[in-house]
Amino acid sequence: MEKLALVTGASRGFGAAMAEAFAAKGTHVIALARTTGALEELDDRIKAKGGSATLVPLDITDEQGVQRLCLSIFERWGGLDYWLHAAIFAAPLSPAGHVPQKDWRKTVDTNIHATQRLIANVEPLLIARKGAAILPHDACAGAKFFAAYGTSKAAQKALFDSWAAETRNTGLTVSSFAPAPMPTATRARFYPGEDRTPLSHPSEQAQRLLRELLP
Repeated sequence: MEKLALVTGASRGFGAAMAEAFAAKGTHVIALARTTGALEELDDRIKAKGGSATLVPLDITDEQGVQRLCLSIFERWGGLDYWLHAAIFAAPLSPAGHVPQKDWRKTVDTNIHATQRLIANVEPLLIARKGAAILPHDACAGAKFFAAYGTSKAAQKALFDSWAAETRNTGLTVSSFAPAPMPTATRARFYPGEDRTPLSHPSEQAQRLLRELLP
């Protein structure tokens, strides 16, 4: 049976690196992101290496769109082997008392609410194949100026930790993964002027995670 991986947030950074890493191992990738152009570039890279992908230009806050996607996955493949959730909204850094309300609402909607609804929709697909769900985790909660982003990442991890405890006897594996600091566009916004030389490329961290998933 063909292995199948859903990567949410697949257009760039660690999500794109994981999509390419999965495809290189013969896993068909369902690549979801908002940016069509970046998805098409990802598809070109995957195809150039002999892999295959299905592109899904979709915002994860579109709950009906997510429901339709998961129903389509069930009807076509019957389940999922992997879900890598790398989709994130990273608002500009701000003191806790000065986070713009529009940024706070979008942070909560994208990083917390949409993550919980994704869990609800993806869980049956993963259980059907005794699959694995992985959340890349950034331990920045409590750092100054990270009130919005850090709070949402801590909430994501709490969601995944509870989900892991609840599904321990179902055959489903739920875990978080802390990649080493990577020279992503988001990190460049958070740490302008940082020397990026010692940072680990997303493809290196993708291979590290893949070794844990496929020893």
